[in-house]
Amino acid sequence: MALFEVYWDHQIPLPKLAPIHAKFTVALVALLCFINSYDGDFVFDDSEAIINNKDLKPATPLNNIWNNDFWGSNLSSNSSHKSYRPLTVLTFRLNYLLAGGLHPVGFHVLNIILHAGISALMIDMFAILIGGLAYDEKGRIVNYAPKTSLLAALFFAAHPIHTESVAGIVGRADLLCALFFQLSFLTYCKAFHGGSDRDERFSVQWIVVSLLLCAAAMLCKEQGITVLGVNAAFDVLLICNVNVYELSQRLLLRKKPVEVSELLRTGLFTRLALLALGGVSMLYARWRIMGTGPPAFTDVDNPASFAESILLRIVNYNYYYSLNAWLLLCPWWLCFDWSMGCVPLIKSATDWRMVWLLLLWCVLIGLISQALCSQDSQRRRTLTLGLVLLVVPFLPACNIFFRVGFVVAERVLYLSSAGYCLLLAYSMGHCCCRWTRHRRLLCVSFLALLCLYVARCALRSHQWRSEQSLFTSALSVCPLNAKVHYNVGKNLADKGNTSAAIKYYREAVRLHPTYVHAMNNLGNILKERNALVEAEQLLSKAVTIQPDFAAAWMNLGIVQNSLQKFEEAEQSYWNAIRFRKKYPDCYYNLGRLYADQNRHLDALNAWRNATMLKPDHSLAWNNMVILLDNTGNLGQAELIGREALKLLPNDHTIMFSLANVLGKLQKYKESEGFFLHALRINPNAASCHGNLAVLYHRWGKLELAKKHYELSLKLDPEAPGTRDNYNMLRRRLDQHRHHTP
Repeated sequence: MALFEVYWDHQIPLPKLAPIHAKFTVALVALLCFINSYDGDFVFDDSEAIINNKDLKPATPLNNIWNNDFWGSNLSSNSSHKSYRPLTVLTFRLNYLLAGGLHPVGFHVLNIILHAGISALMIDMFAILIGGLAYDEKGRIVNYAPKTSLLAALFFAAHPIHTESVAGIVGRADLLCALFFQLSFLTYCKAFHGGSDRDERFSVQWIVVSLLLCAAAMLCKEQGITVLGVNAAFDVLLICNVNVYELSQRLLLRKKPVEVSELLRTGLFTRLALLALGGVSMLYARWRIMGTGPPAFTDVDNPASFAESILLRIVNYNYYYSLNAWLLLCPWWLCFDWSMGCVPLIKSATDWRMVWLLLLWCVLIGLISQALCSQDSQRRRTLTLGLVLLVVPFLPACNIFFRVGFVVAERVLYLSSAGYCLLLAYSMGHCCCRWTRHRRLLCVSFLALLCLYVARCALRSHQWRSEQSLFTSALSVCPLNAKVHYNVGKNLADKGNTSAAIKYYREAVRLHPTYVHAMNNLGNILKERNALVEAEQLLSKAVTIQPDFAAAWMNLGIVQNSLQKFEEAEQSYWNAIRFRKKYPDCYYNLGRLYADQNRHLDALNAWRNATMLKPDHSLAWNNMVILLDNTGNLGQAELIGREALKLLPNDHTIMFSLANVLGKLQKYKESEGFFLHALRINPNAASCHGNLAVLYHRWGKLELAKKHYELSLKLDPEAPGTRDNYNMLRRRLDQHRHHTP
């Protein structure tokens, strides 16, 4: 086991802090970077993973977490993304229970605390990777590179690439994965506690615990399994002190026989076999859990993986790698989504972006040659382990083993950035060692870079506080990304600014002519603005492009109904139901179509289906009561109204409709009770005051009738019929006073 003082460490212009003080400092910097995101909203993917995820609700059986994916869909479903992260979802559920509902503050605070803890633990991890493994008499890690490990941990704590993982709540998966990744590595190191350079003893129990922690990391995010590769590299390079370059020379040139017996004596092959066995077992279990196979992605998600030739794929994959490397080097251009045209494909050798591929590989080859061929053993180990920590956690996202569903995802760089920060800290130490005369300048440069990181983190985490700021910030980074324009438009539409939303939806469709969701949302807005012909054209195009798009079929049916194309509308509604069997809103709209055609029985059946699928569908219940009332079926209307109120006891619209029915049945007292209850819930309902006045008018309570007529007219002076009824009542009251002695 290699133990050595790191010769460049004392040259780094940082104070040598006690371990606890160093960790506290790093955690404090991490908190400073992201603290302003603590009271942010649920944004972007949070809506699907948290707000719409039934697995967070206490009413949902806890066992569902183990059968569903990260987004709450059953893993056996073909539409599932197959992202199996039950431990992450479990923490979301815990947040929900502790907060008593969907309150984002608790979710954000836990993310920030996790990042601070992970950043502090990075000191121990960097200390081992740079200076070797040693423990003091109390079993604590001895740090032979205190300044370098502190510097690397500070860079990690403040790196802006982490903003998405920390400020975005779904980034919890990356944080938990990183935490168990660290614990698995540190536990693997525990297996050698008490050993020495010539001692082959190691603890199988600690290796098993490390494998269990690796499994926990994998249950937080799939990337967690890569810790096995880091553990193996650490074992080979630091525990067994293998010189990879010399070993490869022996194998390739056969200059000297490889000393297999020496490696056997150290137990390396036994440990590697345990790691391999554990890794294969986890992968097999993961494959079995996925059920129907890998998820299906489209060319919109990852266009390079659908390129025509293998050469084009390789070129574009390498360009994606260079983009990830650039985000680590210069994390200024950050975006919540990099798909849908944000990164156009390289299709020609003359594309200027080819320079970035060449530059990436020149740098990597230079680093690898230094890592393998340097005569300096400390440099060789540090660079090699830094590259391992940079590359290995990124492997699941590199498209080599399987197709991934993104172009660039800042979250997947959370662990890889640790390797980058280690290399950056080494570079700083190397420069300080070589250019001792310029240490002050280097110190200023380090502080400037750290301050720049902190400022960028604060700005970026502020942008993640709301969807409006997050989406608009992406317009300057990815102006060609149709999804960015779509999300800006959707956010504006949700806030009622439909005029501005139309502009962004149109731009999304222009950038991506087959973007059916943008067409659907734009068609909806145009429908509300009575631009029915254009809305019909857009929605028809959407269902032509994606025939199983149930929501677009339903919206097309609504538009066709408004255009009085009743047969086409009915067919569109049934198409929607065919593609989405349980679609209560579509049954409701189908019922409205039948009601417009005076097909009363069909309308009632459609609305009944809506309430069976969604028992709290207030509009469907209310329409049934109104239709039965209008057709003279007062007894049945009363039964439906009472049934509805059992399910929706505080729905004032159903109370109002039932009160009207009871009034016609001359059940005045009961009708009055429902009217008054409805008014307690919604005291400014002019129609409710007006109809209650009519009830009192019939009942002979003329003064009360006068009072509610006046309230109704005050709230709505143009209320139909109310003015006439009020004038009639006043004449009756005048006659009554005239005949009274």
